[in-house]
Amino acid sequence: MKAPEDFQKRTLFFYRQMLLIRRFEEKVAQMYGEGYVTGFCHLYIGQEAVATGAIGTLNPQDYVFASYREHPHPILKGTDPKRVMAELFGKKSGCSQGKGGSMHLFDVEKGFLGGHAIVAGHCPLAAGTAFASKYLGNGRVSLCFFGDGATNQGVFHETLNLAAMWELPVVFICENNRYGMGTAIERTTKIYDIAKKASGYAMPHEQVDGMDVEAVYQATKKAVERARQENTPTLLEAVTYRFKGHSMSDPAHYRTKEELEEQKERDPLRKIRDQLLVEKSVTEEDFKEMEKGVKGVLDEAVRFAMESEFPSYEDIFADVYA
Repeated sequence: MKAPEDFQKRTLFFYRQMLLIRRFEEKVAQMYGEGYVTGFCHLYIGQEAVATGAIGTLNPQDYVFASYREHPHPILKGTDPKRVMAELFGKKSGCSQGKGGSMHLFDVEKGFLGGHAIVAGHCPLAAGTAFASKYLGNGRVSLCFFGDGATNQGVFHETLNLAAMWELPVVFICENNRYGMGTAIERTTKIYDIAKKASGYAMPHEQVDGMDVEAVYQATKKAVERARQENTPTLLEAVTYRFKGHSMSDPAHYRTKEELEEQKERDPLRKIRDQLLVEKSVTEEDFKEMEKGVKGVLDEAVRFAMESEFPSYEDIFADVYA
């Protein structure tokens, strides 16, 4: 959903959005532990400022693509949290009719085009919708989110080259959380500032603090306007950090407790909460009311998911084209 233009209203809007997706992920972790969510499950906790700030720049008809760490992205694009939770439960009422699960969320109506499990495999798809938008002249922009590990894939570079050559309205957003699964970025690439990789394609690029939602919003807004008005692609690198392991099965032994605690000092949710308190625009009672409201939304999402039906045997073969 698009963020308000007014700074104070936007700050409160961002806090509400980040609170919702943080608590959503915590509830998913709980449901995973209780056996309601199965399979691979990658949580977004710690990275909330990136998707919140970036998607806050979009019009409803714009497109969003994401990798497998994508539970918040469709919610921020407008998908009902009930449908996302139901999908994680594998239920027919889910946004992918229970056949996608955690790594394959889709909501075409809201312009969220996945949820992709193959690293960097969705980059050319985002270029494809951008090509169609330019061809049709409909003014739509495509945002493509991926992790730092994706930028070492060949398809990433092929896509950037074509997007630059064909002057496509697409913004590539690298969510650099320092680790490709359990491997630190220093062990996989010679260029630590990933944004610089766009230089090889004469593409505008920028590195931004991915723990600062307003910084992400301003950088993405500039890139989206450039894409919409000039058909010029951009590579943004949001330097962020995930507070949990790569997936629910990862104890994250490849990093120290000291490193994790240091990064938690940059918690984007706490940062914006402190800002609102200093400005005295929100009281402690207001925060409690917001928490209560979010809890109600998530309790309803879990109830909806639990009471929904699993897909039938016949449902499995619906929408299969090859």
